[in-house]
Amino acid sequence: MERNLKNVLVISFGFLLLFTAYGGLQSLQSSLNSEEGLGVASLSVLYAALILSSMFLPPILIKKLGCKWTIAGSMCCYIAFSLGNFYASWYTLIPTSVILGLGGAPLWSAKCTYLTIAGNSYAEKAGKNGKDIINQYFGVFFLIFQSAGIWGNLISSLIFSQASNKAEISEENLACCGAYDCMSDTTNTTGSAEPSSSLIYTLLGIYTASGVLAVLLIVMFLDQIKSDQAETEKEILETPSFWSTFLATFKHLKDKRQCLLIPLTMYSGFEQGFLSGDYTKTYVTCALGIHYVGYVMICFSAVNSLCSLLFGKISQFTGRKLLFALDFKKIPDDDDDDDD
Repeated sequence: MERNLKNVLVISFGFLLLFTAYGGLQSLQSSLNSEEGLGVASLSVLYAALILSSMFLPPILIKKLGCKWTIAGSMCCYIAFSLGNFYASWYTLIPTSVILGLGGAPLWSAKCTYLTIAGNSYAEKAGKNGKDIINQYFGVFFLIFQSAGIWGNLISSLIFSQASNKAEISEENLACCGAYDCMSDTTNTTGSAEPSSSLIYTLLGIYTASGVLAVLLIVMFLDQIKSDQAETEKEILETPSFWSTFLATFKHLKDKRQCLLIPLTMYSGFEQGFLSGDYTKTYVTCALGIHYVGYVMICFSAVNSLCSLLFGKISQFTGRKLLFALDFKKIPDDDDDDDD
C-alpha cells in the first residue's frame, strides 16, 4: 500500500475511535449530568477553552512536537474528559473540559497539516496536482470520520437499553417535556430515569478504551514527517512570536468575507449546542428515555454524513452562497401559531 495513503487511513481510524467515544459522551452530557446544569456547563467551558486554544496553541505545539506527537498528545486530552465522567462533579468535569478544549485545536490543526503535507509530497512524486490529492485525502478522512457519530451513539443506546428501571411516562408528565421543561420538575419521574451506575461505568469504560486505542494506533502506526517534509512543515507553521500569533487572528477581520462568515459560524455553534445540550435532554430523554438519545443522534449523524456528500456535489452547480443561505432556517414559535 502506498505509504501516504496508509498514514491517511491511520489518522482516519484514529479519529474514528476517538470521536466514537467523545461524540457519544457529548450527546449524553445534559442527560447524565443534569444536576445543577453540570453537563451543559462542562460543554460550555469546553468550547470556551477551545476558542482560546485555537488562537495560540496549534502552531506552537506542532512546531515543537511535530504533527504525529501533537495528534497523540491532544488525543490524551479527550481521554481525560472520559475519565472525568467516571466521578462527575464540578471538580472533575470542569477541569477535564478545559483540558479537552485546550487539546482540541492542536488536534485538528495537526491533522490538517499532516494531510496537506502528505498530499503535496505524493503529488510531487507522482507529478499530479497537489490540490487534487489533498482533496482525495480529506475525502477519505471524512468518509471514515463521519461515521463516528453512528457508532458512539449506537454503543450508548445498546448499553442503556439493558436498564431495568425504565419508566412509563404519563400524558401529564409528557406535557412537561420539550419546550415546557422549565415549567415543571417532574421530569425525573418520567422516562428519563437514570440508568444504574454499573451501566454508566460500562459505557465510560468502553469509551475510554476506544480513546486509548486511538492513541496507540497513532503512536504505533503513524509515520513521522520525513526530513524534507519537516522543512515544509516548519515553513507552513512559522510563527515569529506569541503576539504575532495573537494578532494574526484578528487581521482576518479586515477581510469582509471572513466577517460575513462569523454569523453563520456562530449560528452553527448555537445550533449544535442546542442539539447536544437541550434537545437530547428535554425532547428525547424526558419523553422517551436516555436509551433513545443514541438512536436519535444516529439519525442526525447519518443524515449529516449523507448531506456532506450530497451538498459537496451540489455546490459544483449552485456555488456556496446559495447553500449558505439555505442553512438558515426559521423555527416558528407560539406567537406565530397564534397569529394563524
